[in-house]
Amino acid sequence: MTETVISMDIDERRATAALQELSDKLDAASGKIILDFAAVHRIHASVLRGLEELAHAADQKGLAIVLRCVGLNAYRVLKLVRLTRRFSFEN
Repeated sequence: MTETVISMDIDERRATAALQELSDKLDAASGKIILDFAAVHRIHASVLRGLEELAHAADQKGLAIVLRCVGLNAYRVLKLVRLTRRFSFEN
């Protein structure tokens, strides 16, 4: 089985749009999705909602999501809303 890796840099200003764009690409994906959060310092409610929807869609398709370079404040927010168990994290 071949594995397709989708990698995307997430910019804080357009994070919600980027997550929606990524959700649209899930049908062609297999393997894992890597999201680079280096430019994200704060996570807004709309981004949390987008991450939750993305995690749900990825679970249904058997895809793994890796969040790369997540800052401490962003990680704390993900931990508070109990989303950390749905993702893998890399530096």
